[in-house]
Amino acid sequence: MLLDAEGIILFSCKIALGSAPAGPKEKEGDGKTPEGEYYICLKKIGKYGPSLGISYPNEQDAIRMQMDADLIACIRERARNMERPPWGSPMGGEIYIHGGGTVRDWTAGCIALSDQDAEKLYELVPLGTRVAIGK
Repeated sequence: MLLDAEGIILFSCKIALGSAPAGPKEKEGDGKTPEGEYYICLKKIGKYGPSLGISYPNEQDAIRMQMDADLIACIRERARNMERPPWGSPMGGEIYIHGGGTVRDWTAGCIALSDQDAEKLYELVPLGTRVAIGK
């Protein structure tokens, strides 16, 4: 759901998650959708239509997974500048909100919407928008 600064719902829709959504994301290819506080770091038209890149991994993810200090510092610096974090680490990356359907949890860790909802959200959400993913 998309909220404005006063907490008023601007947009709400059905979603599908990674193919194995229970539990925290630990590595690339585990089928889990990350949980935590992120921001929209990239907008593109991809394989599943309009796609919003999520700033996974964040600093807390890297610390939890005991990544090296240089990677943690890089993630911290990119977050300070609202840039895309490094997506080539063992934690994975390239997590998007995109179309493709919501019949079942099927993604590699992304958040899928209906194609129409993905198009609407893409138009509504600017880069830097805060995203909270969680239980």
